Amino acid sequence: MDVFSFQFLSALISIIIIDLVLAGDNAIVIGLAARNVPKEMQKRVIIWGTVGAIVVRALATLAVAWLLKLPGLLLIGGILLVWIAYKLLVGEKKHEMEAKSGVLAAIGTILVADVVMSLDNVLAVAGAAHGNFLLIIIGLLVSIPIIVWGSTLFIKLMDRFKWIIYIGSGILAYTAAKMIVDEKFIHPFFAANPALKWVFIVVVVIAVLGLGVMKNRSRLAAKGAA
Repeated sequence: MDVFSFQFLSALISIIIIDLVLAGDNAIVIGLAARNVPKEMQKRVIIWGTVGAIVVRALATLAVAWLLKLPGLLLIGGILLVWIAYKLLVGEKKHEMEAKSGVLAAIGTILVADVVMSLDNVLAVAGAAHGNFLLIIIGLLVSIPIIVWGSTLFIKLMDRFKWIIYIGSGILAYTAAKMIVDEKFIHPFFAANPALKWVFIVVVVIAVLGLGVMKNRSRLAAKGAA
């Protein structure tokens, strides 16, 4: 994939948006883990916790990108990412965790929480990169300032402008559908029927967004009735 090709640039934009939408939880985890550490130590916890989380995520993303090349796993990963795209619209994540008073304990908490919470981000970035390790590395480098500086602000923007979440979810659904049609034993069928390929991708994106809208409306209606 040429660095200046449309395919590379569109994949890079997708990865950046994925990071913006999904990396916010990691910033919250870091803040929660560091809140009971003495103030003079909080910056150290945030820096080393972020560095550790990025290293863990880098290894996990590279591993997932390699695993997705195995027969059947691209299909499984795509189906899982469809669910993640839907949950992004309707899910209400909780960030309840014990704040540690020691620096090492707080950093350990960040690393464990990041491993547990980063499946969506790792899978989405690996899927959007289509095995291109340069794209994966760039995506990880982009996520660093997002996690450290920009996530809290972006979360506030998502709370205020709900359409941002729908854009992120749509990109995740598109990435998931592309993963499914690129599965080795399915790809020949869609390669022979390119129109069906794009119909399938559009249907997946519309289905995820439509179900998300219906779920959110029913939730608001239930709250209004209560």
